[in-house]
Parts: sequence; structure tokens; C-alpha cells
Amino acid sequence: MRFASLGSGSQGNALVVEVKQTRVMLDCGFGINEMVSRLSRLELTPQQLSAIVVTHEHSDHIGGVVKFARKFNLPVWLTFGTASVFEDEFSSLPQLFHIVAHQRFSIGDIELEPFPVPHDAREPAQFVFGDGAKRLGVLTDTGSSTSHIESVLSCCDALVLECNYDLEMLKNGSYPVPVKQRISGRFGHLSNDEAANLLANLDCRRLQHLIAAHLSQNNNTPELARSALSRVLNCEPEWVGVADQQNGFTWHEIS
Repeated sequence: MRFASLGSGSQGNALVVEVKQTRVMLDCGFGINEMVSRLSRLELTPQQLSAIVVTHEHSDHIGGVVKFARKFNLPVWLTFGTASVFEDEFSSLPQLFHIVAHQRFSIGDIELEPFPVPHDAREPAQFVFGDGAKRLGVLTDTGSSTSHIESVLSCCDALVLECNYDLEMLKNGSYPVPVKQRISGRFGHLSNDEAANLLANLDCRRLQHLIAAHLSQNNNTPELARSALSRVLNCEPEWVGVADQQNGFTWHEIS
């Protein structure tokens, strides 16, 4: 089992999980040509993907889904709430499947466990990916943690965790007050410190990889995110990976 990011941030998101010959792409927030280019960096073509799974309807996650799925005949999985936002566009896809937020499902060799999150979207979900032995947890775009989130993400072998902003940088930054309140609110995004507090509540004994993701380009730095998470694990900051907007991160193998 391995995973890689094509890019992570407010300008577009996509992550690929691979088990044997099954490759699931989580979100598709880039245009077709950009997606093809970014996939090529991982030595993949669109034809090698098995499906697209969507977390929620914000454009940086869903913006490229319909055109990409239609062009390459890929099945799409998403919640009923997410589908309802773009009902006409998604109803035209040849293969559309609906996710129930607490019900596991499989795509080829990958088992997916969706879980609901507090975010300002219609029916947002995040996911744990599994191959029967190893587990990859992905949590971005949530404004706060819940006991259910922490229960689902405990005992993962790898974790991609949102560290969207540093609170002081956000407070002192140039964003309008309503935007600051939305970002830092219960249905916005996780700060570095909030992500660290969530991590501290998890069972991390099996953790092989930890990636800080969805960093704000204006209100955070990789160094601050790494520092916050590494303090919890008592590890060197460099051990914590970072998914950036332009390059994402390359393949990480879960052994």
C-alpha cells in the first residue's frame, strides 16, 4: 500500500492511494491538463486510476471531477449531500455511487471507511483507506475534532493531517475579519495547535508516516506545522512530511 499527493491547498487538492492494481484518487481540484501533468510526476496516467472519491463540494476539491471523470470514464463516489450541490452535472456521469457516511465500502483492493467532519459544506466526509492489514487516515477540511474522528484515526499506519494555519499569523494577517472567523471557526479548518491536540489524542504506536496537509500559503509555514506535530510525537521536525500546493508529496510506502 502506498500513497502520494498531487497538490494540497486552497488552489487544488488530489491524493492517490494504491493497493496492488487499484488506484483511488481522493478529490480532483485541478483541470484536466494539470491533472495529467501532475499524475505523470508519479509515473501514472489517468487510465491507470480506478475511481475518484470526493470529500466535499468546495471547488479546490471537486472543481475538476466531472470533466476528468467524463473524459477518462472513471466512476465517482461521493455523499448524497455533496452530489446534491451539483445534481445536474453529476447525474450525467455514467458511473456515480453514493456514500453513506458511516458505512464502509470497497473499490477493488481498497477498503474505504468514511467519517463525517465539521466543515461548512453540505455533507463532508473524510476517509481511512485500508488493504486488510494497513490503514491510511486522511483528515483535511475540518474545523474541529470530535471523539468519533479520533476513534476512527487511532491506530493508523500513516496519517495525512490538516495543519491549515498558525493562529497568530491568521490574526495578524490581511484577511477580512469574516474570513478569519470562518477559517478559525468550528466549521472551518484546523490550526497547527488544533491538529497537534488531535494527534495527541490518537493511538500513534503504529504510525510510520505523518504528513501535514492543506497548509495556507498566507497564514502558515511548513516549519510551524512540523514543529507543532513533532512536539506531540517527540520526534525530529524533519520526520514530519508536508504536502505543498505545487508538488504535493511523492510516493510513501506503508510496510
